[in-house]
Amino acid sequence: MPRLPVALAAALTIAAGLGVRLLWDGPVSKYAGDALYTVLIYALVLFARPRMRPWAAASVAAGLSWTIEFAQLSEIPTPLRLVLGSTFNPPDLLWYAVGAGAAWGAHALWLRRRTALITSAKRTTPNGFHRPADGKPMEARTNMRDAASRPPAPPHGGDARRAR
Repeated sequence: MPRLPVALAAALTIAAGLGVRLLWDGPVSKYAGDALYTVLIYALVLFARPRMRPWAAASVAAGLSWTIEFAQLSEIPTPLRLVLGSTFNPPDLLWYAVGAGAAWGAHALWLRRRTALITSAKRTTPNGFHRPADGKPMEARTNMRDAASRPPAPPHGGDARRAR
């Protein structure tokens, strides 16, 4: 995946996280923030490894989120508490999985649509007409149709009457 869309997705994720915190309070903003935190990690993983498959990026993002959450059971240095949090909360684990699943789905959909656009572009001729699915020019298809309407060739290339 190209890095520019990944960087834009990361910036949008940060903006969405800040917007959620601004607009709502309580569990909605907390758990949406947890999911978006994992989406941001997903984007950072893709930025580092652009060719990573969606399921692998989701697994890494969820795994890192869970590792950080379980690290909160031990003492986290004060400067890192602002970024990593300080209190273990089991429901966060579920919301990290939701964020990873949402990022996986969005990434897979983007790849599927991109592949469909590329395939469609390959089947379009310079004048805008679509080529047949087999990719062969229309002349070749016409000749194939003519050949299909002829009777089958006799076995071994000879005349069937002489073979008897």
